[in-house]
Amino acid sequence: MADTCGQVLLGSGLTVLSHPVMYIKVLIQVGHEPLPPTLGRNLFGRQVQQLPGLFAYAKHIIKIDGKAGLYNGLGPRLCAGAIGTVVHSTVRQICQEKSSPQLPGSKPKADENALKSVAEESTKEMIARSCATIITHPFHVITLRCMVQFIGRETKYSFSGMLDSIVTIYREEGIWGFFAGLVPRLLADVLSLWICNLLAHVINTYAIDNSMSHTGEIRNCSQAVTGFFASMLTYPFVLVSHLMAVNNCGLAGGMPPYASVYPTWVDCWKHLSREGNLGRGNSLFFRKLPAGKKYVVDEKRFF
Repeated sequence: MADTCGQVLLGSGLTVLSHPVMYIKVLIQVGHEPLPPTLGRNLFGRQVQQLPGLFAYAKHIIKIDGKAGLYNGLGPRLCAGAIGTVVHSTVRQICQEKSSPQLPGSKPKADENALKSVAEESTKEMIARSCATIITHPFHVITLRCMVQFIGRETKYSFSGMLDSIVTIYREEGIWGFFAGLVPRLLADVLSLWICNLLAHVINTYAIDNSMSHTGEIRNCSQAVTGFFASMLTYPFVLVSHLMAVNNCGLAGGMPPYASVYPTWVDCWKHLSREGNLGRGNSLFFRKLPAGKKYVVDEKRFF
């Protein structure tokens, strides 16, 4: 219990620190570009037209809503994080108790048994993460909609009016409104977990020799690298999930003419793929102009 409380506090602190970055990322993901392109330089020093990055976007938000505006949607996100940590810890413990313990004096596992062990641990983690994601997704939806309200200056969703937000979603969209964008989010979590763990296992088993110095640090580094690689591969699922969570929800940022209406998340994926936008919002620095797109000042987006 003490460990779980510690994880909740640590997670809440990290959430507060990272929230402005996520807020700006979500606005970019839905296509909101309040600032026109400027002339800048890329990594190689070449002059190019660039979109405003993280800090310019943050200054724009502060100019309109003040510094507190960078924390729109923080309340429901903190709730999701705290509840998710408790659910994850509880389910993980249940899975651990049901698994058969290794008998004392048993021989070390061979490579194939080590792979089986990785698969078993990944399965337990997948179940725990999936349970936490499903239970906290309604808070995630409210968080994203609180953020997207910045585009149309609505006040439909808020943490202070959490109950009103819940009633609004249920009245307008029914129970399924709380789970908008859940499927691609689950797919992103599951695929990222398995890619990360399997790649780390391959690297640690076949590329790292136990006789090497600083083996522990190298293994931790490989885990971080594979985690980053997995997140890059699964980013389109995260993008689609965020777009579906706000799609056709009554907010200007999720409805025509600003945004298309998608019947399913697959339709959203296909549309983004055709437009070449499956990586939109992936980078917050050195942002390139979309190829073949024209910036419309009044609409504050590209067409």
